[in-house]
Order: sequence, then structure tokens, then C-alpha cells
Amino acid sequence: MKLELPEQKKQVYRMSIPIRWGDMDAMGHVNNTTYFRYLETIRIDWMHSIGGAPDPVGEGPVIVNAFCNFYTQLEYPGEVIATMYVSDVGRTSFESWCTLARSDDPDKVYAAGGATTVWVNFPLKKSAPIPDWLRAHLG
Repeated sequence: MKLELPEQKKQVYRMSIPIRWGDMDAMGHVNNTTYFRYLETIRIDWMHSIGGAPDPVGEGPVIVNAFCNFYTQLEYPGEVIATMYVSDVGRTSFESWCTLARSDDPDKVYAAGGATTVWVNFPLKKSAPIPDWLRAHLG
């Protein structure tokens, strides 16, 4: 399955992530699982930056699916420029999207992925309405 980033999306965050030697696999490129770590890193960093860190005794975000399209291999050494977008804001969920480029080749997308995020009440183990403060960031 190949999913494409939507035309209608809002950029919400951008960050740099160093490519570490340990991110490489035996083939000499960044291991596929590491791309998902990069996508996770930007989602978590963004949530913390807006005051949305998960609260195990309260509410927070849960990823219910995730995907990544690999276009060109990332290799060490280097730095990933991750750009995050959001779209399709619903009552309890939204879509997040991310492009991964290199700082020395910022106009080329090396990989792109996304995830469906559901806002959850953790004690009740149920979805909950997206709070107004988060909805303001999602636009």
C-alpha cells in the first residue's frame, strides 16, 4: 500500500535529526525501522512543544496506524530535516504527515510517512474529543 500526502495540509513543525552510525544496517543505509523512529521523534517533539505530552492518568495521543514510503536511501553521515503536517481533523482524531529530507539536499524528499492520531482518555481506555487548545494548533 502506498499512501500519498494530501494537498490540503497544515505545516505544524520542523526539526533536525542527526543520522547516527547505529541507524545503519548491514547494507550501509539507514534501516527501515529507523525511519519510523524519525517519524515518532518529530511527532513526540511537536506534542511536547505545544504542551501535549501524554498523561498516563489523563489524556493524550495514541497512534492507531502508521506508514512510510521510502524513495531514496538515507546514509550516514548526515542530518535529516523532518517536516510535520496535519490534516483531516475530526472529533477525536487527526492525520499527521511527515517528509524526510537531508540538510545537504533539502528540496529532495527521501521518505514520507504519516499516522492516524486518536486523542484518548487513558484511564477509560476510550477515545475522547480533541481538546480546544490542541484543535487551535491543528487549525
